[in-house]
Amino acid sequence: MLVKTFGSAVYGVDALTITVEVNIGQGVRFYLVGLPDNAVKESHQRISAALKNNGFRIPGKEITINMAPADIRKEGSSYDLTIALGILAASEQIKNREDVSNYIIMGELALDGVLRPIKGALPITLKAKKEGFKGIILPKENAKEAAIVDGITVYGANNIEEVIHFFNGTASLEPEKSTVNELLNQPQLNFGIDFLDVKGQENVKRALEIAAAGGHNVIMVGPPGSGKSMLAMRIPTILPPLSLAEALETTKIHSVSGILNTDTGLVSNRPFRSPHHTVSDVALVGGGSNPKPGEISLAHNGILFLDELPEFKRAVLEVLRQPLEDRVVTISRAKISVDYPANFMLVAAMNPSPSGDFYDPNSLSGDAEHIVKRYLSKISGPLMDRIDLHIEVQPVPYEQLSNKRNGESSAEIRLRVLKARKIQELRYEKEKGIHNNAQLSPKLTKKHCIIDNAGEALMKNAMEKLGLSARSYGRIFKVARTIADLDQKENIEARHIAEAIQYRSLDRNGWLG
Repeated sequence: MLVKTFGSAVYGVDALTITVEVNIGQGVRFYLVGLPDNAVKESHQRISAALKNNGFRIPGKEITINMAPADIRKEGSSYDLTIALGILAASEQIKNREDVSNYIIMGELALDGVLRPIKGALPITLKAKKEGFKGIILPKENAKEAAIVDGITVYGANNIEEVIHFFNGTASLEPEKSTVNELLNQPQLNFGIDFLDVKGQENVKRALEIAAAGGHNVIMVGPPGSGKSMLAMRIPTILPPLSLAEALETTKIHSVSGILNTDTGLVSNRPFRSPHHTVSDVALVGGGSNPKPGEISLAHNGILFLDELPEFKRAVLEVLRQPLEDRVVTISRAKISVDYPANFMLVAAMNPSPSGDFYDPNSLSGDAEHIVKRYLSKISGPLMDRIDLHIEVQPVPYEQLSNKRNGESSAEIRLRVLKARKIQELRYEKEKGIHNNAQLSPKLTKKHCIIDNAGEALMKNAMEKLGLSARSYGRIFKVARTIADLDQKENIEARHIAEAIQYRSLDRNGWLG
């Protein structure tokens, strides 16, 4: 007897439906074909033990299992339940054999029949809905994640026995209810940290507010202990909340990586990823023989924080250039090519010199000017070209540290950021793929960043007098546009240009190029 069950394989952040054909005939052999890897081949032993321990059996006949399409490699242990249900249906141990084919069924089996969680439940459920399946059956730990998808019934099971009784009609499984709206409507400032904790550094906080308001990449330069990391960790507290579309995109990436919180099933806050400077280029960008998302994709719709930037390998930093420009990572292999989203905000921090101090020609203990320049030049011009704001972070004097007066809270700053983002959303509603000022192309920058004669004169003077490079030109316009949005001004004024020029300190005098 021939029975078909259906599972799913994840490639990139999308799923592909896998048809598992089970045929039982005369003989006593077991065939598993369709390009399975070793983990899939070992499913025979796991299935056999799980069925015996739950009062069922693998029939002593010839069992042929084909996993189609046969030219796609099937990897992992998540097909255990799919294959087991096919064997039971084909051997008439399940009464409603036809109903088995109406569901996507996935789950790894323990030897006692308990179902263990799988990776990629969200993209698998989205694919099941798209292809018109009646529902999806998954391990209980994956049910909340899958239930995010509206329009398809999701069942979470603890063990194989519950699934068998469900198809035999002797017991029922409770559909999982979606909690997506509840999760997204929770208070977003539940971070445990706040800009209220930061003493002094008003100029830095202002620059980070601009970065958050326009989605700009930013680098902070300052000596050790000046608060660069502390400030960076508080940036998520002033960013806008994730929209439903952004939350689903981000959750898909975390799901296929196997790092999703199964208690909530949804990434409801913007990610903050901070890889160590010893990270490899594959770990940062993604890849491997079976491609997986890297840190920059895990930071999608959030922040990628690179502390001690010059300590990263040059090759690792250079692979950032294309994702920063295209906001997508393409991993190509001989038989497959996958795309991972990479729309993140880069926040970097570094010391101003090997000794950690700013260059001072009057100091005998500091590094020489040529040593400072060599240190700064570890970051290439093309990479720095993609960073909009350069911020000098000075140590906080004792008077400010001991000041009892609190500064602005993250909630207060965030209100201004949200207003500026709303202005940008309305301005770019007809521009495809543009949501904030940082994403503007040169053509759109010219269209939306118009300045008056006073601004033009100031820009010309800055380019000539301060030794600013040509690469600074477009960046200054975009940052000025964001400053004007925070000021709720329709037009960019000369004072907005003047403030934006202050944030190009590393371009002055050609230190980076």
